[in-house]
Amino acid sequence: MFKLLAKINKWLLPNYTKEQLDLAKATKFQKAVIAWKYFVTTRALD
Repeated sequence: MFKLLAKINKWLLPNYTKEQLDLAKATKFQKAVIAWKYFVTTRALD
């Protein structure tokens, strides 16, 4: 289930690494997106 969700996240959610987002200047929404993608990715790798 998490592998499918990770693919959907990759397609739908923005990639802040390519945008070189500074985490100190990120908004709460951007931090929430990063946290969600991290959670899903770590679960998908298990």
